[in-house]
Amino acid sequence: MTGNSPSAANPVQDQSAAKQQLLLLTGLSGAGKSTALDVLEDLGWEVIDNFPVRMLEALLSGSDTQPGRLAIGFDSRTRGFVPAEIVALVGGLSQRPDLEVATLFIDCASHELERRYNETRRRHPMAQDRPLQEGIRAERELLQPLRNRADMLIETTSLNSNDLQNQMREMFGQPGKSPANLTISSFGFARGMAPLADLVFDMRFLDNPHWVPELKEQTGLDREVQAHIRADPAFQHAFDDIADLVKKLLPLYAAQGKGYVHVAFGCTGGRHRSVFCAEHLAESLRKAGFSPTVRHRNLGSRAVNTIEGEAQ
Repeated sequence: MTGNSPSAANPVQDQSAAKQQLLLLTGLSGAGKSTALDVLEDLGWEVIDNFPVRMLEALLSGSDTQPGRLAIGFDSRTRGFVPAEIVALVGGLSQRPDLEVATLFIDCASHELERRYNETRRRHPMAQDRPLQEGIRAERELLQPLRNRADMLIETTSLNSNDLQNQMREMFGQPGKSPANLTISSFGFARGMAPLADLVFDMRFLDNPHWVPELKEQTGLDREVQAHIRADPAFQHAFDDIADLVKKLLPLYAAQGKGYVHVAFGCTGGRHRSVFCAEHLAESLRKAGFSPTVRHRNLGSRAVNTIEGEAQ
């Protein structure tokens, strides 16, 4: 909120004045707080990291300098960091009619935090004089009250930096600012959990080319495999329905301000059916005016009978 008008200076008297958006962001060290704050800054938020929480009310008291959207990052390293006091402070700020307050907690499994710190050789802020595992455990216990009270939670254990950036843009990007960034991917159910996606289609109802000897070592990028999948009587009708659904949903996602959309196709091994369907949908969407990016998670994996299950 900016300006020197009486209504801006005294939002209590003018309930119609635009509210100051305040996002308080914290989380475990190494979970991705800095990356999340960088994205918010790119999206036009005023960002302050490791701000002394006890000074927050003073920062918010001057209407002349308050930005429209302010994100405050803090963690166990922040001066005056006392979770119980922060919870009370957030409760008080939430009562102010001139503020729209939200809290976001960035979490991550301990084993993944250990891996990240071991790879980067950085010191954990609470493991200066004790083992890394103990430092992570101590910080988790310290931050638990904030995690319990958070309005939003992002769990980054299975996310890379790009995934986290995309999720932040989806959550905090403004409607109508830019067209959706569209990703079409393929994966194999037998090779791990389905990826984080907005729409997941299971193509295992189609005849599996893996069990055709001359197609086993090929993939959904090869013409022979594509012809085999197209020949399945169930394929065309089901695929047309999927393509029609996606084309109907994409404008609706955009209208809601969703900047990133991920459509995933899965099959057993992630090498044949899902690959072809992802490529085929991307081609259809390009003809409809979209610009999808295609990714194949398991395309380079070996063709293994035990993964594919029993031949039909």
